[in-house]
Amino acid sequence: MTDDWRPTASLANLRGRAELLARIRAFFAARGVLEVETPVLSAGATTDPQIESLSTGVRGLASRCFLATSPEFAMKRLLAAGIGDIFQICKVFRDGERGRWHNPEFTLVEWYRLGVDDAGLMDEVEALLRHVLEPERRLAPALHLTYADALERYAGIDSAHASDADLDAAARRHGIDCAATLDREARLDLLMGMVVGPKLGIAQPTFLCDYPASQASLARLKAGPPPGSPPVAARFELYLDGIELANGFHELSAADEQRARFAADLGTRRAHGRAEPPVDRRLLAALEAGLPDCAGVALGFDRLAALALRAGSLAEVIAFPIERA
Repeated sequence: MTDDWRPTASLANLRGRAELLARIRAFFAARGVLEVETPVLSAGATTDPQIESLSTGVRGLASRCFLATSPEFAMKRLLAAGIGDIFQICKVFRDGERGRWHNPEFTLVEWYRLGVDDAGLMDEVEALLRHVLEPERRLAPALHLTYADALERYAGIDSAHASDADLDAAARRHGIDCAATLDREARLDLLMGMVVGPKLGIAQPTFLCDYPASQASLARLKAGPPPGSPPVAARFELYLDGIELANGFHELSAADEQRARFAADLGTRRAHGRAEPPVDRRLLAALEAGLPDCAGVALGFDRLAALALRAGSLAEVIAFPIERA
């Protein structure tokens, strides 16, 4: 008789997890940010080439529904309707993500602040991090490092001008031998994920910011880069102990630009023989109606809980990961 019915997390860690959730809710309550709930199932899905959705059929509906990879699209519809500052703690799902720091089903803390840009939201993310981790763990002031500076410092490449051959050579110098055929963005992602990321946030929380325009995702581009410099996006990621915790944007509000980015994503998927999910038309309608100026961020709660509770994997802070679900 097996004991795989038992949780992989200790009961002490599950109680600690509950306390961390209570701290997060208290943080937002003190700041007057409203908690909301949005659907887990949706007719539209993310087009991001780096993320794969899970889907299911629903009796009576002709089309398949997609499990949310993030509550972002639905929360932006609420913002466009005039709800104001909001946050959500919810389950999200991504296919093909399993491992020490990945589970196909995981918990996100996502929030949006009106009249705030990416710099202002980074300050609030750092404040939340301190609220959750202190006094048990004292944090040094956060470091802010641009995407280009991080790749130059830790991977030894000029991300704006390096050729594909340069990127491949940099990977080999760091012991990475990838047999797959990768495009430029995938080469950069490989270096960022395997070389740069694990070195970030060791001595202090680190915000990686000013991503290249090609990786803007749902962020707006920053105005007025220095002459000769490539355009950058108002996007950031937070790292602590070499682990990526959060991804945030000064949100893109232009419907036409968002539609064009979705089309480009689908083109990339098509070129690689990948599935092309339906675009979320209701999000585009909300953007056309008018999304207020805002910044938003998604923070991986399970990873944060693991760091807070000094756990060595997500399985130590999740009751039943996918292998025991």
